[in-house]
Amino acid sequence: QVQLQESGPGLVKPSQTLSLTCTVSGASITSVNWEWIRQPPGKGLEWMGAITDGGRFWYSPSLESRMSLSRDTSKNRFTLQLNSVTPEDTGVYYCASWQLGWGQGTQVTVSS
Repeated sequence: QVQLQESGPGLVKPSQTLSLTCTVSGASITSVNWEWIRQPPGKGLEWMGAITDGGRFWYSPSLESRMSLSRDTSKNRFTLQLNSVTPEDTGVYYCASWQLGWGQGTQVTVSS
């Protein structure tokens, strides 16, 4: 059974950097592509970016200037960093694989 678990701070101050990690069990992160998706309160899902099975990174054009993805194959996890956060970055953040499923999501609030 494949499990994805997001982890990171629940509260981030404006202008700081948000860092989230998705740890995968039951499948190798080199086997499929992985996505980061978020949902602001009261809004729909927003695709943020992806890491391919081969280690390439794809970014939403609207976030590319502030966002960085990475992966650690030795620990079977991948990470999202979002710089210069604002309250508009508040929401539930998910890591997911279209083939294998989604994490439960982690709430991130940007507030001073």
